[in-house]
Amino acid sequence: MSNAPVVAAVDGSDHSLQALEWARTAALRHRTGLVVAHVLPDTSQLYAARRSSLADPSQPEEFADPVGERVRGILAEAPELPEEVRYDALEGSVPEALRVTGEGALMLVMGSRGRGGFAALLLGSNSRALASTAACPVVVVAHAARRAPAAEPSDGAAGSAASAGAAGAAASAGSAGSAGSAGRVVLGLHAAETADDVLAFAFAEAAARGTTVQVVSAYAIPPAPTLVMDSPFQVIPPEGLADDGDAVPAEREMLRSQTERLAPFRARWPQVRVEQAAVPGDPAERLVTASRSAALVVVGRHHPRRSVGPVMIGSVAHAVLHHAHGPVAVVPTLSDDS
Repeated sequence: MSNAPVVAAVDGSDHSLQALEWARTAALRHRTGLVVAHVLPDTSQLYAARRSSLADPSQPEEFADPVGERVRGILAEAPELPEEVRYDALEGSVPEALRVTGEGALMLVMGSRGRGGFAALLLGSNSRALASTAACPVVVVAHAARRAPAAEPSDGAAGSAASAGAAGAAASAGSAGSAGSAGRVVLGLHAAETADDVLAFAFAEAAARGTTVQVVSAYAIPPAPTLVMDSPFQVIPPEGLADDGDAVPAEREMLRSQTERLAPFRARWPQVRVEQAAVPGDPAERLVTASRSAALVVVGRHHPRRSVGPVMIGSVAHAVLHHAHGPVAVVPTLSDDS
């Protein structure tokens, strides 16, 4: 049982309440507690501050909290709850209050848009801010308009795949919608750059779900200039792009790098089945396509050599957050916490 709780950020919007359901099932899967965090609106905070300055401190006053009442009603009707459930009404700015609450959490779960967002926005400002700066993994649950019905991944979604590892248990059943356990965990991997924390999160989530990790790496044709500068050993010469009837050398080399990178995690989680995929094209586009049939897409927060400070989010994570058809986990590296 994990001591780190799952934190669900709610504001009363339908998006946040969908995230609450996802967080509830995540806490049950990981056998840990659930903290439901609501940052009070500015008007409520101002009213509470003015009343507290005038009131007798020995006579605490209870303030109306319609979001808290709604949350308690929803949890009372839930089929199952974690052993420990707590509701926290927070003060301060939304990003800062949730950042503090998320310190030491197993994950912070949010809706993709909040109550104050424009309907046309793909991602709310608070979700984007927390995904960029929180000290814990942030799971953003896509709203209904972006969710896609579960389907078998097409050949174009994954490309050529090499399946390996011990056979895992079948995907768990019993939870509905995007909060359920059915479907694989998709991990976006750059073998030379993705931090261990990102891989560990993906494997732990797959183990808790009893499902597969599909590892997706993408290579550019022709090689991108950034690859030439950052990873010269991964640049494939023109003759390496010709199909030899099996797999192009670029793909074979990427699968080999994947296998080496995944070895310690497969040893740590031997029950998790692993599918490896090396595909040509844009990595964000491939991950968004894979998200149609995934229970969760896991990406690192940023490329560690192309960001300035811990507040940056990489282009792949940014694009996947905005366009994925299901939940996305953005996982920071240990250096982000310093």
